[in-house]
Amino acid sequence: MPTLKKFSPPSFYGLYVITDPTLCPNDTLIEQVTQALKGGAKIVQFRDKSSSFLAQLTLSKQLKTLCEQYQAYFIVNDNIELAKQSQAHGIHIGKDDQNLITARQQLGKQAIIGVSCYNDVSLALQMERLGADYVAFGRFFPSKTKPNAPQAELNTLKQAKQTLTIPIVAIGGITAENAPELIATGVDSLAVIQGVFAQENIQTAALRIHQQFTV
Repeated sequence: MPTLKKFSPPSFYGLYVITDPTLCPNDTLIEQVTQALKGGAKIVQFRDKSSSFLAQLTLSKQLKTLCEQYQAYFIVNDNIELAKQSQAHGIHIGKDDQNLITARQQLGKQAIIGVSCYNDVSLALQMERLGADYVAFGRFFPSKTKPNAPQAELNTLKQAKQTLTIPIVAIGGITAENAPELIATGVDSLAVIQGVFAQENIQTAALRIHQQFTV
């Protein structure tokens, strides 16, 4: 455990890990996320569509504290009330602009709000104008988590970097092996699920991706 110190918000950059209830069951979630943070994860998104709200809230509060100990952001997936009650640093939502407006009203101007934009730069521009703090594009590679997600193109990231001012996240089937071609586009962050949490050594898997942002 690192020495406790005041949380100082880092730049929105680097490895972004997303939990999955199949890969990260509730009884091992905290230890698994700890290993990802030790490996250099800078953003953690808690994604759970099946547990009770109380169970999610309990875990979210623990994860928020844990992330701050490692100077990382804690983001909740698509649940405004959970984000509010856990005092998460932010929320990630789908492409519906009304969700963004509602999230901002509910969570305040300090909250980080990220929006999925798939392969659509014009949608990302719209979300930026509405106040999104980052946008995510993907999937870029075959994904076990969302096998039917629409395909995104590397050129989308390049175009987005030229037109957007907010951070850009790539997601979908990302591993240490295919990360370099995404990072080469100038993308700010790589969101990873299987590439970290499905690996035998979570800390090592995270570190292999994290180090590619620091060379």
